[in-house]
Amino acid sequence: MLLMPNKDWQWEYNENFKQLSISLGSEMEFLTPYKTKTLIPDALVTSEFSVEHAKFYIHMLESLPKLINMSDAAIVQTALNATAAHFLLKPQMPKSWFFEISQECVYCEVGKLFNLNANGSRVLVMVVENSLQAALVMVLSKECPLTNSKTLQQFETIKVMHNRLNPLRKAQQVVAA
Repeated sequence: MLLMPNKDWQWEYNENFKQLSISLGSEMEFLTPYKTKTLIPDALVTSEFSVEHAKFYIHMLESLPKLINMSDAAIVQTALNATAAHFLLKPQMPKSWFFEISQECVYCEVGKLFNLNANGSRVLVMVVENSLQAALVMVLSKECPLTNSKTLQQFETIKVMHNRLNPLRKAQQVVAA
């Protein structure tokens, strides 16, 4: 079952875990992976889950099942993390040097899925913020190896130039004559 936003939802900073969370009512809290150093100052105080946040979240809920096969719980988790990343993370500079240049030009928009080629691995990412030359992407794969000693975990974000984004390949169908 997909969780729909309501007036009781609010952003909170969880002091125990030092991470951003979303209070989903009196009995449920969703902990994001985003720590203090990555958050804008407004994320460190309780604030409303606004209409703009709800629209973005609902857009993610509606588009994710069309793009990837996930359970309802995974869709909600991904949509909540994407909403937090889109609205409450500090701006980042691109760190494209970790990824191979794509051989194809892509059309980039928020919510679209791409692959990044990093350290010999293909990593599934989703665009959570887009600008003229770069995109902030959220890792959907379990991890994204950047170097031998540095790895991004699922739902962490990194900004990359558009020329690093590789389109997803649909399974090719073979038609026998």
